[in-house]
Amino acid sequence: TPNVPILLLGVCSYLVSLGVLKLVDRVQAMFSQQPQDLVVVAGQPVTLPCSIPGYHGVVLWIKDGLALGVGRDLSGYPRYTVIGDQSTGEHHLRIQHVEIMDDAVFECQAIQAAMRSRPARLTVLVPPEDPVISGGPMVSLRAGDPLNLTCHADNAKPAASIIWIRNGEVLNGAMYSKTLLRDGMRERTVSTLYLSASNIETGQQIICRASNKAVPNGKETSVIIDIQHLPLVNLSVEPQPILEGNMIQFHCSAKANPPVTMYRWAKGGNVIKEISGNTYEVMVDHSFFTEPVSCEVTNPLGNTNISRNVDVYFGPRMAAEPQSLQVDLGTDAVFNCGWTGNPSLTIVWMKKGSGVVLSNKNILTLKAVRQEDAGKYVCRAVVPKVGAGEKEVSLTVNGPPTISSTQTQQALHGEKGQIKCFIQSTPPPDRIAWSWKETVLESGTSGRYTVETVSTEEGVISTLTMSNIVPADFQTIYNCTAWNSFGSDTEIIRLKEQGGSNDLKGVVLAKNDIRVEIVHKDHNMAQEKVEHTGIKQLMVSGVLPCNIPESPLHC
Repeated sequence: TPNVPILLLGVCSYLVSLGVLKLVDRVQAMFSQQPQDLVVVAGQPVTLPCSIPGYHGVVLWIKDGLALGVGRDLSGYPRYTVIGDQSTGEHHLRIQHVEIMDDAVFECQAIQAAMRSRPARLTVLVPPEDPVISGGPMVSLRAGDPLNLTCHADNAKPAASIIWIRNGEVLNGAMYSKTLLRDGMRERTVSTLYLSASNIETGQQIICRASNKAVPNGKETSVIIDIQHLPLVNLSVEPQPILEGNMIQFHCSAKANPPVTMYRWAKGGNVIKEISGNTYEVMVDHSFFTEPVSCEVTNPLGNTNISRNVDVYFGPRMAAEPQSLQVDLGTDAVFNCGWTGNPSLTIVWMKKGSGVVLSNKNILTLKAVRQEDAGKYVCRAVVPKVGAGEKEVSLTVNGPPTISSTQTQQALHGEKGQIKCFIQSTPPPDRIAWSWKETVLESGTSGRYTVETVSTEEGVISTLTMSNIVPADFQTIYNCTAWNSFGSDTEIIRLKEQGGSNDLKGVVLAKNDIRVEIVHKDHNMAQEKVEHTGIKQLMVSGVLPCNIPESPLHC
């Protein structure tokens, strides 16, 4: 018939195919008892009635649209049984110890008669678990702090209601929230009670009572309020101020309820294990100025930590060490020098040997450095009446080479002679070339001439050696040129006949003759002798061959 549900027709077809049922044209039957909506507390038994007098066919119980079994066989549900006198049409469903999973809609269906009972809603009530107050059964409070109590009642259906009771009176103003659990039926209730410090006393009992329809009288738990205080600590330091290297005493006094159980000392966060009492005596150094000494006092409620720095007088100590710099010509050089000291210190930057104060701050900035800025710089710090300290750094300036050599050097006729060219260059020279007349020689030997280059801490010395001096050598002008990536420098050197002794005082051999600092040479404004300038210009304009790559000289 149109009223038969699809599920019922399917079950009938299946049973017929098994030979269990034989369809009849019409069965005269009707329900004398049908299941009704019920509300039951979890754990209790319940019976859903179903009576169909005169009907002797198969009866199915349906739970949320699914058949529980064929006829009275409910072997898949151990807590479910079909009871009653089958001969009189009784097919009551008995559930032992109802559980939350039994919360469903049930129907009783007569298959051959194509009848179904009204749907009956079985509502299962679940009492909450015993409520729990966080931190119970005794809650200790710091004196003056407000009271926050949280009570939760779990796994209730419906959600539990929570009230707070003190001295027989319900406390108002509690906040609560409900959370639906994963089964979609039970809920968790959380209630938070806030009481100001002026509204609580030590020894008071506060009750949390949770109830719902399953347990109208409720379940309850309680806590006792115990107002105590953490240690109140004072840390004294004597004497202060104090000069580094002297003895100092720390005294830690405390009041606590319950009483103090332990003292613990630390310096800069590191525990001092050898001290366990309330007094600490030690020789101070500069670290006590920045690393506080702390006294931690503990009682059963917790601990209180108090710390003090010591006003230690100490001389300058380097906090940020300056680094030597190598910068390009024309760029800025920035040095950073950090000192600590007590009392307040003063900082002075100077170029070594100059005596001129360049800065009174941690940072020294040299704008658009020139080659003459290269050298040693000193960062000096002074703590008045306590001490001083200084740090030296170097500034190296990347620029074109600078040649410093005696423009007239000596040799003996007929003997081996040498002329030397001293080059200071950062970065070091890429090339050094000697040129005279139509000859250019960078290294090695060509005829009577040999070029050797030696690197020293102060710079590079290039030596042109002549194996047998002839008169023409004293008439020749020698050109020494050095190149690096920033440019070049050229020096003109003449050879003078020596008056009988092997005296080479004029040649740049002695260390005192070598200039350590790079000297900026502007050749357009060089204050050379007129004659030397003219010869040098002549060498620049015509003597050096044109086949020297990257040569600053022109044919």
